[in-house]
Amino acid sequence: MIEISKFIVGFLVLLGALFSLVAAIGVVRLPDTYTRNHAASKSSTLGVLSILLGLFMYYLLIDHHVSARVLLGIVFVFITSPVAGHLIMRAAYNTGVPLWAKSVRNDLKKARKAKKRR
Repeated sequence: MIEISKFIVGFLVLLGALFSLVAAIGVVRLPDTYTRNHAASKSSTLGVLSILLGLFMYYLLIDHHVSARVLLGIVFVFITSPVAGHLIMRAAYNTGVPLWAKSVRNDLKKARKAKKRR
């Protein structure tokens, strides 16, 4: 049973590392602030959560105790990271950071026009 537990923990940690690598590549390669922030907030959140879940499973299955600190870390990252990414993108849009020239959708612009008409 220990070998299966180690495999599960290793898989979760490697999956988290892969998602973090994808996030880093996205931040470097994507063209504008909005797509970079999207890559950073989504992929890195999933990567950190996967690594923390692997750590939690390690403590649970191998050391046989529940780590409340790791659970609190998972909840904290799960709640704060997507909200922070959203607020950073909204602040960038409100300060006039331009979208990529090849962007085809600007839903916030449409919503603002509809709100002004009311």
